[in-house]
Amino acid sequence: MSNITIKEVPYNKGKYRFTSSKLFNDFLDFPNKLFKNDKMFVPCLLMDERHTFNKAINPALAWCDYKIFLAYKDGKLVGRIVGIVNNKANEVWKRKYIRFGWFDTIDDIDVAKALFVAIEQWGRSRGLTHLVGPMGFTDMDKEGMMIEGFDTLCPMASLYNPSYYPSLVERIGFSKEVDWIQYEMPASQPVPEKMSRINNLIKDKYNLRIVEGMSKDELAKQYGRKIFYTLNKAFSGLYGYVPLTEDLVDYYIKQYLGFLNKDLICLVVNQKDEVVAFGISMPTLSKALQKSKGKLFPFGWVHLLKALKNYDYIDLYLNGVDPDWQNKGVHSIYYARMNENYIRLGSKTAIANPQLESNQASQIWGKYDSRIAIRRRAYIKEI
Repeated sequence: MSNITIKEVPYNKGKYRFTSSKLFNDFLDFPNKLFKNDKMFVPCLLMDERHTFNKAINPALAWCDYKIFLAYKDGKLVGRIVGIVNNKANEVWKRKYIRFGWFDTIDDIDVAKALFVAIEQWGRSRGLTHLVGPMGFTDMDKEGMMIEGFDTLCPMASLYNPSYYPSLVERIGFSKEVDWIQYEMPASQPVPEKMSRINNLIKDKYNLRIVEGMSKDELAKQYGRKIFYTLNKAFSGLYGYVPLTEDLVDYYIKQYLGFLNKDLICLVVNQKDEVVAFGISMPTLSKALQKSKGKLFPFGWVHLLKALKNYDYIDLYLNGVDPDWQNKGVHSIYYARMNENYIRLGSKTAIANPQLESNQASQIWGKYDSRIAIRRRAYIKEI
């Protein structure tokens, strides 16, 4: 390992920017170079990545500390990693964890070891006991290393990694913490007749209705915050989850709900106009990001705009049910309505974002013709 060196990307806390923009740019661009010949790699939107690490933009950085490390072998950049101390998560879950994320490396055990050693040393200096990941600053960030499904193109909101990553981290001493699964299904399959009948009975029994007849801007304005309030309740108690603050809710409304297509979402509300269940989907942007290499300019926005109007492949982006309603069958109402719209729009395939394998309340896909396309894992290691 004598020819492997680790550099920290320095951060200027006073000016909310990196003192070495070159190193930070190298960090952002490394996966694009590492996987330039990998047809399954889906780049991140680089503008969003920059915002994620900007304390003036991302509210989560008010309670998360982080360090970025780059690995060089014989002078060439060969790996990257981010160490994250989510102080709020450690307080809520009574743990002493340090997270790793944005882990990418060539297939070299010594490079991987060197990156993790840098994180572990920082973690021990903070009195932390375990290293876990890949995870981000919040549960809205990408998490979970792919361990199965390498022949499936990832949705833009989930991590990609090649098949050699799990072997590397396991050889270093990591073991399973939790798994997430992603279902894939034909989007045009008819809604089961029994499900439609039961859904109508449930709506009548509990005086529920589906929000309809609004533009995407009206939906975001009137129901944006309500969606995330329900998400906070639905995700409470799930692995590592920390409730989103008001600032984070505003941040994610601005970041994500502007892409809403009213035909690809479904909100189920009660008599008080509270969101008791929701499903949000969108046309896949994975191939558009591949064409644009994660850049909006000069012409990347054209690929993304075209993709948003192509309904062949759908990403089931986010769904949730208020815990008070999880045993009343309302979870199938939103997907059935979206399913009807997929049929009308001529969609072919839909793939869900990662869901904890233990979270049976969210996995309605088993009622349809579906398959587990991707399995992801959070690894843990004592430090």
